[in-house]
Amino acid sequence: MKARIKNYLSVTKKEWNGMIVLVILIALVLAAPYVYQVFRKDTTINFKDFDKAAEQLSKAGLQKSYPGNKAGEDDKLANPIMFAFNPNGLTVAQWKQLGLSEYQANIIKHFEAKGGRFYGKDDVKKIYGITADDYKRLEPYINILQSDNVSKKVKPGQVIELNSADSAKLTELNGIGPSFALRIISYRGRLGGFYYKEQLKEIYGLDSLKYAAIKDQVSIDPARVKKIAINAISFEQLRIFPYLGYKQVNAIIQYRVQHGNYASMADMKNIAILDDGILRKIEPYLIFK
Repeated sequence: MKARIKNYLSVTKKEWNGMIVLVILIALVLAAPYVYQVFRKDTTINFKDFDKAAEQLSKAGLQKSYPGNKAGEDDKLANPIMFAFNPNGLTVAQWKQLGLSEYQANIIKHFEAKGGRFYGKDDVKKIYGITADDYKRLEPYINILQSDNVSKKVKPGQVIELNSADSAKLTELNGIGPSFALRIISYRGRLGGFYYKEQLKEIYGLDSLKYAAIKDQVSIDPARVKKIAINAISFEQLRIFPYLGYKQVNAIIQYRVQHGNYASMADMKNIAILDDGILRKIEPYLIFK
């Protein structure tokens, strides 16, 4: 019995050497962090300097973000080039020549894009971002044409036909500038024309308030609407129609391929992905030939 236990617990020279090597390796691994700390010192962070630098960066960011408070003034010309000018339609580069910053010039261009116009010298002073010193420098050179003093907006009782008006005509609507006029033209092109005034509210940015301001100034001629030949139109052409999504357009084309030409709206109702709301919207635009 003792012999068995002795044989079980006995260690050969090779095994003993292996154990020694293992113990040494374990000791080295455990000691490594302490040895590293002895030979390398961590750099102490000076939080006061860090906070000071962060504060400077924050101030710099605020200055760039709010050009009205001396902000954005860095790009103003030190010696402006003054000349007689009409503020209506002046470019950003020309405003900068007159000593305004790019920020201020862009505010003016945004004002014009929304349908704004200068009818008198004082109108320039009312622009947000124009300082008293700016206006004092600009005022002697402002030359507004007599024709600019006459509003080109529609008169009471006058209406503009939406399906035939160009972008210049649309800017005569109250609150509609060049930007909104182009949106109306673009959406009209995708639709093929307007059937109802209320469709204007589907245009991005043209909310209920703006619609209420112009609805009595516009009219609709449904005869000018371009119809969709549903049995001949391609996927790419139908894809731009705003009332249909990608999957719905694909379903319409595939149904036509599998079942032949559509005879009426009753066939369109067989497409499960087209609900009653969609069918009511698209029905006035479809022709079945």
